[in-house]
Amino acid sequence: MSERAAPFHCPYCGDEDLRPGEQGHGAWECGACNRAFQLKFLGLLARGLKRADNGGDDRT
Repeated sequence: MSERAAPFHCPYCGDEDLRPGEQGHGAWECGACNRAFQLKFLGLLARGLKRADNGGDDRT
């Protein structure tokens, strides 16, 4: 995967005015609320998610 994933909304204010940050890979800046944040992929869950009988996600 050569392209980096881009967030669609700021996690703080929800605005879409985002641009890559100068701090390196995964860093983003929001022009609306003037905040900087970083995204990082941690990995896959070993057990995954199982579907519960009630239609929700069961993490146990």
